[in-house]
Amino acid sequence: MAVTTTALPIEAHELESLLALADPQNPLIWLRHGEGMIGLGEALRLSFEGPERFADAASAWRAVVGQAEIDDRVGVPGTGLVAFGSFAFAAGSAAASTLLVPRTIVGHRDGVSWLTRIALRDELGSDPAETPTPHEDGPAYPLEFIRGTLDAAGYARAVRAAVGRIEAGDVGKVVLARDIFAPIPADADLRHPLRRLATSYPDTWTFALDGLIGSSPETLVRVDHKAVSARVLAGSTGRRTDAAADRRAAEELADSEKNQQEHGFAVRSILESLGRHTSALTVSDPFTLRLPNIWHLASDLDGILADGSSSLDLLGALHPTAAVAGTPTPAALDLIDELEPFDRGVYAGPVGWVDARGDGEWAIALRCGVVADGRVTAYAGCGIVAGSEPQRELAETRLKFRPIVDAFA
Repeated sequence: MAVTTTALPIEAHELESLLALADPQNPLIWLRHGEGMIGLGEALRLSFEGPERFADAASAWRAVVGQAEIDDRVGVPGTGLVAFGSFAFAAGSAAASTLLVPRTIVGHRDGVSWLTRIALRDELGSDPAETPTPHEDGPAYPLEFIRGTLDAAGYARAVRAAVGRIEAGDVGKVVLARDIFAPIPADADLRHPLRRLATSYPDTWTFALDGLIGSSPETLVRVDHKAVSARVLAGSTGRRTDAAADRRAAEELADSEKNQQEHGFAVRSILESLGRHTSALTVSDPFTLRLPNIWHLASDLDGILADGSSSLDLLGALHPTAAVAGTPTPAALDLIDELEPFDRGVYAGPVGWVDARGDGEWAIALRCGVVADGRVTAYAGCGIVAGSEPQRELAETRLKFRPIVDAFA
């Protein structure tokens, strides 16, 4: 495999320029703050499954990198050999965990734009592919979502059952999700909802891979030349239309014992997992993170890798966090299997990219939907702890559905 990255001028607005180049029906996208990458074509696809999917992916990626010839003339994060990836939430999921190396990558970051071409060995010496050109937008297709496998009443029952198990001491926290559906045309231009997500939620990671699309506010892990960082979100409340009421909502979130307990579980799980691989690991005090539709209780973690781990190695150490599973993890996962009547697939699993050094950016696949078999399935979940009230948790899922529902509306 031969990889060549060269500088590329992007004269128009970067976000619109990148989205215009993406495949309308099968976009491959990673964006934040209007910057990022789009991929075209498929040079290599690696699939993994089971409890060793992260370790297998890390090993396979090292083998791919070891055989690649890389000419990177730009040298910023995201240049050179890059694989986009998404991983199933559960070890027993029927969904594939995937690393995908596109044939062409166009990226823009920190005022620098680039074009990466990937050629397989039997293609060396042939004429390089032309520079990608924009695609015209397809027609609009507003969608209306309906109840999913677990409806509102069923979700409330599941929350009550989870609280009972927490009070019995079986588990400290469990994250329960529900789903909703909408039919979608086979030729739908998926760049429409992606554009709305990227512009409405610029502070989040907007992603698309194999029909998984969304905008996640939660950084699972980011690795850049041994520097490692993560952002933990757990505990939330809806935004208010009145400015004074909105400030009070944020203050009440920060002071809420229930939300502080939920947040503490999540932070401790990341500290324990990253601590085995890092030196000088620090964590910020919790703060309220404002998004267009919701307040989150958030903490940032920063450290230095001390053992040569790649970002893929860290995925195996971190996933699943208490923010998307619960604690203790084995008991929480068993309770999820018992109370959720569906396979989460890649929802709440890691999504992002990795480069030849093992650096990368990985988010948790939240605020997302999966396009497959003629429909979009959206997911939203809440952390259930002692004192959780079913109707409040149900209302929180409605808030968390809003980004993907609005994007398709």
